[in-house]
Amino acid sequence: MERIIGRYEGKEKGPLLICLGSIHGNEPAGTKALELMFKMLEVEPITNPSFNFKGRLLGVRGNLRAIQAGKRYLEKDLNRQWTVANVNRVMLADKSNLRAEDLEIREIMDLINAEIAAYQPEKIVLLDLHTTTAFGGIFTVVTDDVESLKIGIELHAPVIRGLLKEVKGTLLHYFNQENIGVPTVAVCFESGQHNEQLSINRAIAAITNCMRTIGCVRAADVENQHDQLLMEFSKGLPKVSQLIMTHSIGETDEFVMRSGYKNFQTVKEGEAVADDRKGPIIIKKDSLLLMPLYQKQGNDGFFLIESVDTEFGL
Repeated sequence: MERIIGRYEGKEKGPLLICLGSIHGNEPAGTKALELMFKMLEVEPITNPSFNFKGRLLGVRGNLRAIQAGKRYLEKDLNRQWTVANVNRVMLADKSNLRAEDLEIREIMDLINAEIAAYQPEKIVLLDLHTTTAFGGIFTVVTDDVESLKIGIELHAPVIRGLLKEVKGTLLHYFNQENIGVPTVAVCFESGQHNEQLSINRAIAAITNCMRTIGCVRAADVENQHDQLLMEFSKGLPKVSQLIMTHSIGETDEFVMRSGYKNFQTVKEGEAVADDRKGPIIIKKDSLLLMPLYQKQGNDGFFLIESVDTEFGL
């Protein structure tokens, strides 16, 4: 299995768009979407002679070893390891001594550093493609960067703010100008349930919309179906939400999410949504549920959010 899914470069210089799929090995939709995207880009100039691509698109498989094992991760969650200290440790280590997720970080960074050196981009955009164990709404996670929020909104999926203050060591934490050395903006897109076929289609739509938003492709070359697919699935959901609570799981908690919960499902104060060794876990405030955990691996049981649309005049 190759780390690089594909590379597509236009004749005109532009941003370097890095799309990562399957940073969690049991989330195949992003990788499959990128495989299809590169096939679509190859035939686009044939079916549309006026098509013009600006910049370079690089598709990357995330946790190769976990993909092959069909697991979220092997030893530690790869999307919780991207602290400056940890990445520096891995990059300074003897590569022959690295294993599992440490080796994944090293290989990903070696690839991206080589890509930056070869292309010399003035700007980098990272789109991290994910799925969830639960069904329900799609959403984006953005950084505090204004452009990250802009891209997130243009993906036509609900934007979740504040998540990065609770969840540490993600790709979105690491990929910024200070660490990469080039103006860099990062966005995460969650396209649906892990094995849902439409999760692949929605990830394709998100990649396409991201390319349009950052200027890789012209709006005239993007079919309306991509917007419609995302907008239809986001209908009735808040456009921007703020994280209000995270239920973290300890190693001995014996956490079990109660069945039937979905992303953006309304939960009420006093409602029991899960159980652990101490008993029922009770909701303390009317809110919306996000990413209820229905798999063995993972340290976050669920998140609670609330709409802040009125703050943005939406």
